[in-house]
Amino acid sequence: MSTDASFGKTKRLLNARDYSRVFDGADAKASHRHLLLLAKRNDQPGHRLGLVIAKKNVRLAVQRNRIKRIAREVFRTTPESEPTLDVVLLARRGLDHLDNAELSSILRQQWQRLIRHVSKPSQGTEL
Repeated sequence: MSTDASFGKTKRLLNARDYSRVFDGADAKASHRHLLLLAKRNDQPGHRLGLVIAKKNVRLAVQRNRIKRIAREVFRTTPESEPTLDVVLLARRGLDHLDNAELSSILRQQWQRLIRHVSKPSQGTEL
């Protein structure tokens, strides 16, 4: 596990090019009723996360911020031993109705699905 407790710029997708790279050429997808994770291998020293939480799907700012905070925490505490990935989390309707523990659990499960899929030899991208 990484000893760095921060979530600095090196751990974030920062610009449209970073996001487009993942959207246009995702190596793996992990879909859940409340969210979608897209991942693409990167050549960076660690994983990077991008968040897309639309006001249309999560109405209240306080809920969007809570979801972002939990997603960053789950992401920050994941081991760095797997292939390094650029990951985009897309929120779907109903995500704001989950409590913190449920959200955290779903994110960890979907992260494991992504890692398993990316670690396997390429057979397709849909999970």
